Amino acid sequence: MPDPKSRAKKIKLLLFDVDGVLTDGKLFFFPAPAGVELTTRNHAAQHEGRGGFGLSSSSIIEAKGFHAHDGTAISLARLAGMKTGLITKRISETVALRARDLKLEYVYQGIQDKLGSFKEILKKEEITAAEACFVGDDVIDLPVMWNCGLAIAVANARDEVKRDSHYVTKHSGGDGALRDAIEFILKAQGKWKKVVDEYIGERSPATTRDQ
Repeated sequence: MPDPKSRAKKIKLLLFDVDGVLTDGKLFFFPAPAGVELTTRNHAAQHEGRGGFGLSSSSIIEAKGFHAHDGTAISLARLAGMKTGLITKRISETVALRARDLKLEYVYQGIQDKLGSFKEILKKEEITAAEACFVGDDVIDLPVMWNCGLAIAVANARDEVKRDSHYVTKHSGGDGALRDAIEFILKAQGKWKKVVDEYIGERSPATTRDQ
């Protein structure tokens, strides 16, 4: 059976859960500012009456906290030519905003059958499951993790998820776990130093690395 680094060398697509992976899993509910039109409201309304999918209210917004290191990691992955996306059961305006900010290629919210969405994305990308990674934390993520090339569990994942993963991040969800996952993949592919230098060069063109 291939070891995690061998699996990571093949990865062209990185997909991940949100709650507990991109965030620490906590949910916060606040009154929405007056006059704000929530773009995900109609989507959430399709699941009204079914628990766990999110709010369809026009007066309440679901807020989450994200880590800046994960945002940087998405930029590094893009420089390396990797596609990225999220597949999550909950529907949140905050997630939609963060996804646009990160320029994710795939944003699937309100998804209970994550494996079905995973297969749909593979078809769109015209790649095999062996070329895709999924980062998860809870049992709803297992069907995808069982069927992808590289299954990564975050440090705060449930025991069942860690047991069935190929790699476990050092940091927890919402605390840089996605950065760990992307760094692991890019180092395995021998791209890490190049993309870091390119990332720094784009933002500080006059900077040179001390030898």
